[in-house]
Amino acid sequence: MTALPSAPAVTPRSPLHWLNNQPYLLLSLTSLFWAANIVLARHVGSHVPPVTLTTIRWFGVFLILLPFAWPHLKVDWPKLRGALPLMLLLSAVGFAFNNAISYWAMQYTEALNALLIQSAGPLFVALWSLILFGVRLTPAQLAGIAISLAGVLTIILRGDFSALASISFNRGDLMFGASLVSFGLYSALIPRRPKIHQLSLISFTTCCGALMLLPVAIWEFSAGMTLKFDLLTGATLAYTLIFPSTLAYLFFNRGVALIGPNRAAPFFHLVPVSGSAMAILLLGETLAPFHLIGYALVLAGVIIASRQGSAKR
Repeated sequence: MTALPSAPAVTPRSPLHWLNNQPYLLLSLTSLFWAANIVLARHVGSHVPPVTLTTIRWFGVFLILLPFAWPHLKVDWPKLRGALPLMLLLSAVGFAFNNAISYWAMQYTEALNALLIQSAGPLFVALWSLILFGVRLTPAQLAGIAISLAGVLTIILRGDFSALASISFNRGDLMFGASLVSFGLYSALIPRRPKIHQLSLISFTTCCGALMLLPVAIWEFSAGMTLKFDLLTGATLAYTLIFPSTLAYLFFNRGVALIGPNRAAPFFHLVPVSGSAMAILLLGETLAPFHLIGYALVLAGVIIASRQGSAKR
């Protein structure tokens, strides 16, 4: 009697492989890491020079990733070289200018204002996508952004929308807004990058971004703005290198690659939501009904806007 052929063995997928294909989880974690970075930047604003911190941040990420990225960089170098103008632009707007100006802004503005301005992030992504590539928001994406923005405002304004008229903006707010305009351009351009490995993309752009900032960091040091080498500085650098830099950008780029910039953009609204949650958990602030209403609106908006559907042209 002929034996039946055995079924092919199923190779179990690793947790990292599973995570790499979960865009909503990746983008949610990105928002969490960036929210903590805003809170931290406000806390250490007068302790760590902004351009020096950004330069160390991206050089550090490059050195951390280089041993893993080197084989991919060698393979992807022809594609990187062929798309060099785009890669340098991504390095400038996504790493150099965006981060330096946002850290600098936190020396002049309050965390509340920064979180409020952060909620405008999806609008800049949509605007750049429209200007550069003629990509319009679908009705679901537009509705989702509006609903989640309403949720953000509900949380930040503590349920009192009349308080919006009393919020004043200063030069730090304008600087933080400029960082969002810059990152919106990065988000719109990232799907047009050459088809290269994630590690090649991050290592190349972080290295270029750090090199662009190096002359400014040297000037900052010569002007007397130096790092204070203590526990707070060490903890700041450790967190910044690992979570909002290495992991967040890997997660963000992968999430955008999986679902596109317009569907990913509403996850920006999770940044202020995460920031307020941290204030409740870490600073002992009281959970109020407006928090729950705001969280529900943001979650609903993100779900609606990130549904499968092609963008209009």
